[in-house]
Amino acid sequence: MAAVTALPAAPELASNAVVNTFFNWDLIARTFPRLITEGLLNTLTIAAGAIAVGVVIALLAALLLLSNRWWVRLPARLYVDVFRGLPVIITVMLVGVGLPAAGVRPFGTDPFGYAIVAIGIISGAYTAEIFRSGIQSVDPGQLQAARSLGMGYFTAMRLVVVPQGIRRVLPAMAGQFVKDIKESSLVYLLGLAAGQRELYFIAQEEVARTYNSSPLIAAGLSYLCLTIPLTYFVNHLDRRLREGPSHHSPPAADPDLPKTSAPATAGEPR
Repeated sequence: MAAVTALPAAPELASNAVVNTFFNWDLIARTFPRLITEGLLNTLTIAAGAIAVGVVIALLAALLLLSNRWWVRLPARLYVDVFRGLPVIITVMLVGVGLPAAGVRPFGTDPFGYAIVAIGIISGAYTAEIFRSGIQSVDPGQLQAARSLGMGYFTAMRLVVVPQGIRRVLPAMAGQFVKDIKESSLVYLLGLAAGQRELYFIAQEEVARTYNSSPLIAAGLSYLCLTIPLTYFVNHLDRRLREGPSHHSPPAADPDLPKTSAPATAGEPR
């Protein structure tokens, strides 16, 4: 009588299905080249462009928020509260789909520019509060001292107060930049053209083609390669700024120079 082959147990079948669905290493290896050559560059381009847009908007909004006049603060406060309160996906759709549909097409039909602006607007709302808190943490005496030297208000803010405030919030700004990199994944909703696809868009296409989630694991690993080093850099920067500059020992004296004795103080024999 022929031997009956034992069937694999149900838990083993489930385990194999999970591993094959999420950790199909052949599929991950086939996805990585496109993620690196196309997706990584586009993700960094979107994030860098959004950071630049966000910093410019945030600096202007922070200065408005610091005004003593309520009607000057009001537009900046509305901007910050609205775009910090809206889900990112709604802002991306409003900018990337709503503006072209309304006839406002500063970038034509190219979705790449709208993607950068959308993420930049969101980043600016958060960064504005970071800038505001940093500028307010600077001793008011710094502004008064600059004004006493003859500087105008805006000159004193630009040259004295704002640089000090930004230096104090560098770790928080770097943390916001990490967030911008992750939020760039939502621009896939705008239907980026060939050659413009970022990490998540490429992974999603592979998932739709193969009915396997392993490309998402590949994209996740790519994001981690960007965000984890930047996060550790933020922590290192924060620690350095809290501890202050390290004190180094003075340089050794040049042996070729003649030795000079220190001048005697009062009461000491010459």
